[in-house]
Amino acid sequence: MTGPIEHEIAERLSASFQPTRLDVINDTANHHGHAGDDGSGESHFTVEIVSAAFAGVSRLERQRMVNRALGDIPGQRVHALAIRARAPGEVPLGNV
Repeated sequence: MTGPIEHEIAERLSASFQPTRLDVINDTANHHGHAGDDGSGESHFTVEIVSAAFAGVSRLERQRMVNRALGDIPGQRVHALAIRARAPGEVPLGNV
């Protein structure tokens, strides 16, 4: 079941980047009882996104682009957000 914040993350990123792949993974259960776990069930996420918008863009700028697209979600409504942003055709980070 997708929660409201998870759904909003997916909507904002889809609208901003028209990704060819988008996975929004709720990692909150892995952080139960840790700092930032507010009990909402939606405090920690991983985003894996592939979009042509990231072609020729540095890793740091990709992070900034995603954070800008998400507005007040990172740091205010979500405690932690891991971002894996790639351009089409790039090797996934875990397979390097």
